[in-house]
Amino acid sequence: MTRLPGDPGPLRRTGYVLGLRLPPENRDWVRHDLTDAGWRGRLLLRHLMLMVPFCLLPALLPASWPVRLMVALLALLTSMFVVAIGSDDLRRSRLRRHGLTPPEDRR
Repeated sequence: MTRLPGDPGPLRRTGYVLGLRLPPENRDWVRHDLTDAGWRGRLLLRHLMLMVPFCLLPALLPASWPVRLMVALLALLTSMFVVAIGSDDLRRSRLRRHGLTPPEDRR
């Protein structure tokens, strides 16, 4: 897979996943990430990467394994649902944070 111009390194990409703003030299990569085809899938994948460690925490609960599994699945599925519903707003916010103009709504 080829790297795009302005592709951030692993450390900057981790910060981007956590919601930090990238420097101006990564602006073209951010535009590609949030406007090209598949942006919703990438947004959900970033959220999944954030949620997996939190969903592993119920393994430490003093309960039977089915209860721990259901708590983890409930947390993961509800958070993914909320991100999927608010994906347009999350994208607009992140684009503005990087000094980019969000695309017009096609409603």
